[in-house]
Amino acid sequence: MLDQAEARLEARHRGFGNRGVIADNAPVEQEKAMKFNALLTNAVIFHNALDIAEIVRQLLEEGWEITLEDLTHISPYLTEHINRFGEYSTHELGIQPEAYETELDVDFTPLREQDPSTAGFGTAA
Repeated sequence: MLDQAEARLEARHRGFGNRGVIADNAPVEQEKAMKFNALLTNAVIFHNALDIAEIVRQLLEEGWEITLEDLTHISPYLTEHINRFGEYSTHELGIQPEAYETELDVDFTPLREQDPSTAGFGTAA
């Protein structure tokens, strides 16, 4: 779940065309635009989370020690690499992607045991 700072970034970066401004006054069209933007944002975050997990796995295999503290500084909402109007390859559309690995060998128990309000979760940046 995004915190307030990430939600502001999300609103600024995810809008396509017209700088994210919904110019249509029809409520149905506004709702469509908002749902599309939410879907797009979720796809970007999911893709980034998979990439981050793969990098963490590679670092662990290389012998690096990754702590829970290290992971708390990483956000899956990264937008610098997104090229909205960039190069798109259609020859790969028929290729079935490999299944992604769902396991990450990091102990998240300390996070589960903390009270979210005292750990800084759910507070505005």
